[in-house]
Amino acid sequence: MGRVFSGVQPTGNLHLGNYLGAIKNFVSLQNDHECIYCVVDMHAITVKQDPKILKNNILEVAAAFVASGINPDKSVIFVQSQVSAHAELAWIFNCVARLGWLNRMTQFKEKAGKNRENASAGLYTYPVLMAADILAYHATHVPVGDDQRQHLELARDIAQKFNNDFQVEYFPVTEPVIMGNATRVMSLRDGKNKMSKSDMSDYSRLNLTDSADDISNKIRKAKTDPLPLPDLSCLDNEDRFNEDIIINRPEAVNLLNIYSALSNENTKTVVSKFSEKQFSFFKNELNQLSVETLSPITREMRKLLDDRSFLEEILNKGRDKANSIAEPILKEAKEIVGFY
Repeated sequence: MGRVFSGVQPTGNLHLGNYLGAIKNFVSLQNDHECIYCVVDMHAITVKQDPKILKNNILEVAAAFVASGINPDKSVIFVQSQVSAHAELAWIFNCVARLGWLNRMTQFKEKAGKNRENASAGLYTYPVLMAADILAYHATHVPVGDDQRQHLELARDIAQKFNNDFQVEYFPVTEPVIMGNATRVMSLRDGKNKMSKSDMSDYSRLNLTDSADDISNKIRKAKTDPLPLPDLSCLDNEDRFNEDIIINRPEAVNLLNIYSALSNENTKTVVSKFSEKQFSFFKNELNQLSVETLSPITREMRKLLDDRSFLEEILNKGRDKANSIAEPILKEAKEIVGFY
């Protein structure tokens, strides 16, 4: 049994992409692994946050974890900033990582945009903190989406360089876990862009707080194209969507991937089921499946957020469990470095 670590940022408006790309997979991993799941509030403040809203968002993520099926008796659920090992190990790793490595991080370039000089230093060193998050627990596996693969590669490089620099075999070279058919859920309004809370249109995403009526309206208005659903010729030899359909029919690919992920059916089965059918028929099926899956999570999240003391108790117990794992690892790392 390996040890899994992953986290979700408390930036508000958790949506279907967060659920399918991360939280749903967290639930399944806890059956066969020791799992540590973190609300990564230190990552959140790499861009400006309203402190009051941030506190509420932290509890919202914790509620989403529990409502989706993460068992706090089986997995560790905690808030990143409450375990000091993350910050302390991040500084050590800042002194191990090379500037050239960070300069190659494409996500910083995307998030900083044209105002790169005005971006926070925290946004620039974000991947180093992510490495500390993972390695503070000697995690062997990390479930990652496509947009986090480069950051995990950096964590692997940092672990290897630390081991080489100090001639030890201390930090594991963590393996990525790529799961499910919707590791990158796209916008309902534009299949070429990732589903995001920052999109101006609320119709671009299904929020975990949406009502059944909200879900129905958004799926009904989701962008499609005039053709029927594709047949099996859209798949390659490994039963994945081929490049042609991804380029020319991104909305069809996105909606089929969402259905596949929600239904736990593979892509070939889903494409075969809806082959040559009209989008109106498919959207009715997708709507029903989405409501059946997401509405119970929404109801449970609301219940949990109405009883904040229960959530806080879960997070406090998780903090203590996380500290009990991370503190000895940090202590030994300090000794290896030569701290007194």
